[in-house]
Amino acid sequence: MSPSQPTVLVVDDEPSQRDLLSYNLEAGGYRVISAADGEEALMLVAEDHPDLVVLDWMLPSVSGIEVCRQIKSRSETRSLPVIMISARAEEGDRVRGLETGADDYVTKPYSVAELMARIRTQLRRTRPATVGETLAFEDIVLDAESHKVFRSDRPLKLGPTEFRLLSTFMEKPGRVWSREQLLDRVWGRDIYVDTRTVDVHIGRLRKALCQHGGEDPVRTVRGAGYALG
Repeated sequence: MSPSQPTVLVVDDEPSQRDLLSYNLEAGGYRVISAADGEEALMLVAEDHPDLVVLDWMLPSVSGIEVCRQIKSRSETRSLPVIMISARAEEGDRVRGLETGADDYVTKPYSVAELMARIRTQLRRTRPATVGETLAFEDIVLDAESHKVFRSDRPLKLGPTEFRLLSTFMEKPGRVWSREQLLDRVWGRDIYVDTRTVDVHIGRLRKALCQHGGEDPVRTVRGAGYALG
């Protein structure tokens, strides 16, 4: 089992465009949520915590530019990648989109294959394990493509859940993850699992990481959760 699927929020008021993008993203292994207007998009960003937003400029109620501005003005969503899609091909429009905080700007009509490549590029920056990158932290190396983990060049045996936990930690070393955030990221947002399950698997991960000796790199942050390093 691979690291948990990245969630992509598709925001477009044209049902045919939403369906086309959703179909291709799901076929590419992503979890997809969608919105038809800016207000719904902002609600889903706050409630569902997507890993990337594909955002049409022209939307009813709240425009794509304003949605992007609000996402990038909030500390908790500032690092959320936003790919702006627009029929506006003028350089000034592209500059305005990027200055609002969009991480990329794609003009219509666009190639779905090119958009998928741009999505992978953005996720390589924020969720590297999900696009098959090799991650390293101190003496631990995680190869997401071959699904192998090494510590001091010695292979470690990890269960699939422990592997996904470790890849989450290694994507952002030092970040403190709450149990609820780990449940969302590792088990999935649509599955009900007791938060104590996280503690059990953290214990198994610690045991696996120290199976050949070495210090435990997973830190418990009292009242907050867990962090790597």
